[in-house]
Amino acid sequence: MQFNTDKQTIEELNLLAKFRQGSVYHLFNRVRTRGGEQLLDNMFRYPLTDAVAINDRSSIFRFHQNARLAFPFDVQQVNLMQEYLDSGTSRNTVLVWGRTVLKKLLSSLTRDERYKKMVQGLQATIVTLNKCYIFVNSMPHPEFPYAERVSAIKAILSDKLIERLYNTDIYQALPLQLLAMYDHLLKGRLHEQLEDILAFIYESDVHIAVSEVALDKGFGYAKALSAPENVFMAEGLRHPNLDGAVGNNLLLDKNSNMIFLTGANMAGKSTLMKSVGIGMYLAHMGFPVAASRLEFSVREGMYSSINVADNIGLGYSHFYAEVVRVKQAAEAAASGKSLLLMFDELFKGTNVKDAYDGTLAVIEGFADYTQCLFIVSTHIIEVGASLEGLHNIQFRYMPTIMDGHRPQYPYQLKEGVTEDRQGMMIIRNEGVLELLEQ
Repeated sequence: MQFNTDKQTIEELNLLAKFRQGSVYHLFNRVRTRGGEQLLDNMFRYPLTDAVAINDRSSIFRFHQNARLAFPFDVQQVNLMQEYLDSGTSRNTVLVWGRTVLKKLLSSLTRDERYKKMVQGLQATIVTLNKCYIFVNSMPHPEFPYAERVSAIKAILSDKLIERLYNTDIYQALPLQLLAMYDHLLKGRLHEQLEDILAFIYESDVHIAVSEVALDKGFGYAKALSAPENVFMAEGLRHPNLDGAVGNNLLLDKNSNMIFLTGANMAGKSTLMKSVGIGMYLAHMGFPVAASRLEFSVREGMYSSINVADNIGLGYSHFYAEVVRVKQAAEAAASGKSLLLMFDELFKGTNVKDAYDGTLAVIEGFADYTQCLFIVSTHIIEVGASLEGLHNIQFRYMPTIMDGHRPQYPYQLKEGVTEDRQGMMIIRNEGVLELLEQ
């Protein structure tokens, strides 16, 4: 099963923008190696959908965080080792010996760099293997499932030929025959084992980098549950990229799987929904989450509609783009998949009467899909009264506290439907009417 989402959701939640300040990817991207970055990319693009696999990955991150492990490898040496193994060699021992002699001869007669690169690659491999041996033997004993991975690496490093290699003194000139022998072995019979060592180094790079973020930011780890339980429970959930963000508690389950969310502009509705979406996505990756506690049932996908824009190229108005987005979500829900669906200000691109009717009809329709979880926000608070007969909808709002004529926003989720109407007050506070009268 694959975790499905789309470009709009990814962009609205700012998940994958590698080089964009403020993206979730950028937050966790403290990796040091090219292989680590490729692995991080893969984790972000393909969230997990198996509860056991998710919990196993989270436990590995938690182990690295508790052990406070530092990345011991020299990045340049790791790159040289990777390039050395990727350069390939012949399976014929005589040919390897002959090519090694030729490279040595050409390096003496011309500016041919192949022999030098060969020596540097082997030296980098020796250094990296030695550091890997020290690293795995100095870490605290991990629990399952990471213990099996560490044991497998230790088994590779215990191979007599590899052990002899990483104990070699790189500051002494290697005999040509020994150089050719290792070139043949490392790129031939032992190539798969050394690639596994490099994969472990890249994994360690990601594990250490992500656990460092969790430690610095005070993030917690989610617990994955099976899909039929249909639950999302969070304590102290906040947006991971906002310093000093206020945490909120939420509980969605199979008996109460929809939140009807109201609140004034700037009260924090959109940020709350993004926090839920980001938290759900990171939880499926097995990554740390910006919450003190989070338990969730595995989803098959997630779709949001928070910043819907018109589409000039397709000739879509803002309202029509909203309708298309709701249709896409309805089709996904009707497919029977267990999803998280979030809608911020349904149908704000049309008149109030149509927006009321459309919002009410869509929420009543979505309420029948009890295998999904929903959060729907609106300014049209009158819809709430018409939904009171639906027992699987819970009513929440983001409050506004007035300080004289100035609104203050505590960003703390409350139960009920808001009665706040500060639109005209904000217009007056900004002096818009006075400016027009002048």
